[in-house]
Amino acid sequence: MSPTQVIVVVLAVLVVAALVAAAVVAGRRRTLKHRFGPEYDRLVAERDNRTAAERELRERERRHAELELTPLDPPARARYAAAWEELQVRFVDSPAETVGDADELVSRLIAERGYPTGDFPEQIAHLSVEHARTLTHYRDAHEIRLRNERGEASTEELRQALVHYRTLFADLLGEEPVGQQPPAQRRPDSPHDVTSR
Repeated sequence: MSPTQVIVVVLAVLVVAALVAAAVVAGRRRTLKHRFGPEYDRLVAERDNRTAAERELRERERRHAELELTPLDPPARARYAAAWEELQVRFVDSPAETVGDADELVSRLIAERGYPTGDFPEQIAHLSVEHARTLTHYRDAHEIRLRNERGEASTEELRQALVHYRTLFADLLGEEPVGQQPPAQRRPDSPHDVTSR
């Protein structure tokens, strides 16, 4: 084989290796985007470095794999659904207190499923692996709850917080916590329907 042929073969092998490496990176990126959805985009924008964001998401997957998550049994699911319905009824009379109670109920559900519940950013990181599409709601609810504790949240914002909590709650529960009535039977001022207006 002539030196020119050797150079051509080496270059061809390098090009093929580069194409394979690019395909592997693109495949990993696609998988992360699909799994994390809006959380992927948020983290990339926050980090200003796609590689660092993807490394963090893979680390989240690794830590998530170490958790011992448990599905809820039907009695526990029914208990949580009843607790959520009670929250919705109480919202009309005491919205500020109910939002705090909703946060506590969601935290109890998160813990019962097997997720850590200490530090909020760590909690978000663990939840992002399986519940990434509802994390924006959870972040928004958390922010409104913090404003509520400072006395800065309006009743409409508190209602929105309950809607946001309900989104993650339903995702963790695996179903809507409160059955929906047909529109013709629903009263517009019904406290049971506070989160669907």
